[in-house]
Amino acid sequence: MTTAVGTATTGSPARTAWLLLGVVALAWGINWPVGKAMLAYLPPIWVVALRSAVGTLALLVICLLRGRLVIPKRGDIPVILSVGVLHMTAFSALVSLGLQFVPAGRSVVLAYTTPLWVVPGAWLLLGEPLTGRRLLGVGLGLLGLLLIFNPLTFDWHAGRAVFGNGLVMLAALCWAASILYVRSHKWVTPPFELVFWQALLATVLLVPLALVHDGVPSIDWQPSLIGLLLYGGVFGIALAYWAVTTVNRMLPAATTSLGLLGVPVFGIVCSAVALGEVVSAALLGAMGLILGGILVGALGRRS
Repeated sequence: MTTAVGTATTGSPARTAWLLLGVVALAWGINWPVGKAMLAYLPPIWVVALRSAVGTLALLVICLLRGRLVIPKRGDIPVILSVGVLHMTAFSALVSLGLQFVPAGRSVVLAYTTPLWVVPGAWLLLGEPLTGRRLLGVGLGLLGLLLIFNPLTFDWHAGRAVFGNGLVMLAALCWAASILYVRSHKWVTPPFELVFWQALLATVLLVPLALVHDGVPSIDWQPSLIGLLLYGGVFGIALAYWAVTTVNRMLPAATTSLGLLGVPVFGIVCSAVALGEVVSAALLGAMGLILGGILVGALGRRS
């Protein structure tokens, strides 16, 4: 993602940016129950492979219409690999596999622990200061995780549940690794122009991975499946990435980061409404601690 331009955020452009930020949070929040629902029609890796293919095609159309399709330069290759492999491929595949065993609402909370892992990673690898506020934020987030994985209530003998939760946590670590590289990357081409190539790389990797892991699927192309695929690819990938890149150019980076904390909130609500998932007090408490920890750490940054 780009570093936001620190310009004034008043007037019509600011309202547009906030509207787009809300759209992104809602679109990505809905994407979690959508991904869970698609597992009723497709094997897990095919879910993300076909969604990635739809998103790649939609991004190609957007880039052509806006005249922003470019050929990557040599200096762009590392960030294309970082985001395409770690975020769009590994994160998506691990989450989809984990969603077989974990409710969508719980998954989105675990996945959005990513900023908590970025803090110590940035200290170890990038030399960013580990301030007291950031340590407090990490501590609150870890308390939230402890609430989710309460040894007194979590069924550690349920192998599938433990495996699914572990996959989602591993996905969060992959996303954190991608963020750490993106922070240190020296940009040659603007970020949005590279999103198409990152999505294309993810599709090229996910399709053979799906063939190896799940085999050739027998797909019942019902209208509901087509609608879910179109939503995941067009709204969850193409339009969301375009919108968040636009927002990053109009609002400060910390503001954007805090706005995206709405994703797990929308994810839990949409999962409860669309899938009938039970929202327990422990899950709400864990979400409050984790998001509170991220909020504390983000407010302590000085860009």
